[in-house]
Amino acid sequence: MSSKPKNAPSTETTNSISHFILMGFPSSPEMQLLYFGLFSVVHILTLMGNTAIVYAVLWDRRLHTPMYIFLGNFSLLEICYVTTTVPNMLANFLSTSKTISFVSCFTQFYFFFSFGYDEGFFLCIMAFDRYLAIRRPLHYPRIMTKQLYTGLVIFGWSGGLILFLTPVVLISQLPFCGPNTINHFLCDPVPLMMLSCSEDTITQLIYSTFNAFFMIGTFLFILCSYALVILTVLRMPSRAGQHKALSTCASHLAVVVLFYGSIMVMYICPGSGHPAKIQKFVTLFYSVITPLYSPLIYSLRNKEMKTALRKIFGTGHGVHKM
Repeated sequence: MSSKPKNAPSTETTNSISHFILMGFPSSPEMQLLYFGLFSVVHILTLMGNTAIVYAVLWDRRLHTPMYIFLGNFSLLEICYVTTTVPNMLANFLSTSKTISFVSCFTQFYFFFSFGYDEGFFLCIMAFDRYLAIRRPLHYPRIMTKQLYTGLVIFGWSGGLILFLTPVVLISQLPFCGPNTINHFLCDPVPLMMLSCSEDTITQLIYSTFNAFFMIGTFLFILCSYALVILTVLRMPSRAGQHKALSTCASHLAVVVLFYGSIMVMYICPGSGHPAKIQKFVTLFYSVITPLYSPLIYSLRNKEMKTALRKIFGTGHGVHKM
């Protein structure tokens, strides 16, 4: 008899929350306007930098190689990634209610973290591409065919969207009966699970296991790929070749460590009780700041990309005349 009363409220409470309130960064109205201006500039610069790279890869035929095709797709992914959260965060700076519907919250949750998974897949793909290009330069054109890199691009985009369906469905089925205030600027799984009426340890375990396998697996794949690349580079007779290859690897690994270091701390152990301010700061770092620097680190330091961008912005009139 005791099982029925427990099950009945659970159905009701799941539907009792129609919206959530995103606290964001509580402060005075003046500070909210300052935050709005600051993050608007950051968002615009992020969109401009990544869009420039996408356009350069499309426009310049010399960049129609696997490495730059992966870079172009990664930049497009960065645009999608920041668009899932930053516009809503900016709107909340100017809003007094700061509400988001239940469906919109989980839609944001799904796409933000799916694209986050996709970033991990693309980082692996880019590491694999550099491994083949440096370790197997003579066999690279035969191995990295159009069919292979097209398949890798499709996998990079679809992998996260498919994989993250399970955690989103599981967490959305938790009973939410109030309060409905999320102490965050986005619909993050950790505070969402903390708002649930019941502490579902199985859902937390499944979610943590998903993240652990994905993050540790992709991170180790990247590290192993670049370890083999560095070993090859150290055997190169040319000092100039060594410097160029190591510079590329160091830039890539710097972003990998920044991105993976923060998300591993936050999402492999969702029940570890990180302070809310630290959660928001770390999430802000990898969701807003890292996409801003990615174009600079990955592409704008590259001579071929610089040349393509100069041609696009410097001789635009000549191109239109042709």
